Amino acid sequence: MQYSIQGVFAQTVQMTLSPGDICWASKGSLMALDPGVNWTLKIPGGLSGTVRRMLSGEGLALTYIQGQREGERVLLTANQPGKILAWDLADGAVVTTRGSFVAAFGPQINIDVTIARRTGAALFGGAGLFLQKISGQGTVLIHGSGDFIEQLLEPGQSTVVSTGNLAAFADIVDYNIQTTGGVRRILFSGEGLFMTRLTGPGRVLLQSMKRARLGRRASTAD
Repeated sequence: MQYSIQGVFAQTVQMTLSPGDICWASKGSLMALDPGVNWTLKIPGGLSGTVRRMLSGEGLALTYIQGQREGERVLLTANQPGKILAWDLADGAVVTTRGSFVAAFGPQINIDVTIARRTGAALFGGAGLFLQKISGQGTVLIHGSGDFIEQLLEPGQSTVVSTGNLAAFADIVDYNIQTTGGVRRILFSGEGLFMTRLTGPGRVLLQSMKRARLGRRASTAD
């Protein structure tokens, strides 16, 4: 399978399929496709992951695309302004926050829902208790609202992230929370009571715009 990321303000992905190629894409991401492309809605991992997928906020089913003939094209979109970045699973599994997963393809793609390791992060960290984890062999396409800011954390190195600005991170990164501290910060900073603390080693992808705010604007426009 070949793909290219296109655009500047709201990037899209054009994929060129060969017979037997398979791609998992987020529900609603299909923008255009050749008439012969076969696609359906399918639950990754079967019925065993149904409840966890519903709780993750990514939807029960994903779009399952199969190539039938050489050169068939599919155009995917995240339906929001921002960038799309490729994550090679040879570098390890990736955990995506709500709304950041666009697509995954390759010889072996495993899409599951993982549980945040720490209770505090699960309840108050902003990303939630259930997060989507993609592992195996292949490529994952991740959307970041606005621009991406990439950080590579060394063992024991931490970064504190504002809630909503976390797009994705390596599965080996420890995800926790910490309080913003002080009544003034809590009431007037706009950050709320908690911020997300990520500790390496591992790769972290931040997004410069908070996805939830974009979602509210889109709802208002509708």
